[in-house]
Amino acid sequence: MSTTEAALENLRIIRSLMEKAHIYRAVSAPAALTGGVLALAASAWPVWHALAHQGQSAMCQPCFLQMWLAILAVASVLNVVLLAREARRRSQPFVSAGMRMALRAFAPPMLVGGVVGIGLIVFLHQLVMAALVWTLCYGLALLATASFSPRSLVRLGWAFVIAGLLLFLAWAASSDVRLLPSDEAPASAIMGITFGLLHVVYAVAVFFSRKPAEVTAQ
Repeated sequence: MSTTEAALENLRIIRSLMEKAHIYRAVSAPAALTGGVLALAASAWPVWHALAHQGQSAMCQPCFLQMWLAILAVASVLNVVLLAREARRRSQPFVSAGMRMALRAFAPPMLVGGVVGIGLIVFLHQLVMAALVWTLCYGLALLATASFSPRSLVRLGWAFVIAGLLLFLAWAASSDVRLLPSDEAPASAIMGITFGLLHVVYAVAVFFSRKPAEVTAQ
């Protein structure tokens, strides 16, 4: 395939993704709501336990990692199921050219965030830094799809990046929080605010907003 043909093919794929943006926006909302509610529930117990027991940990560090990986798995599986059902309804292949393009943009920040975050927990026992890395890399992954994703997802990406930066500054500036016996509660609070609250707000906004007009391109 020549350079011109490849460029035209990429433009065709981007156009198709833009035209389907409102569909993915609606499909992604239930998975975002499910993941957000689970994240809020998972973060509430460690934060409450730390407030009631002078910052003591409510669970082991491997348990912290396993819990959040389980929440990620549930939300991801639900998202895949919803996308597959929508693809069948439209009589289209599940792994389309558009999905491959989206994954090429989305995967690198997610891979970096996943590996660095898990490494920070397993080897350095840094839960807060892991939560911040996950938050920022997830936001950057959403922004990497900005050229063909719904504007609501772009806003969600910026919300994650801005929240991650502000939470990092707040944590770094608070010596009392950094000197707690365990950093599980601050890490859980970060995860609850970002992956919990932001996802719930996004899902509610999608459910109650008007269906946007389908985007077309000349």
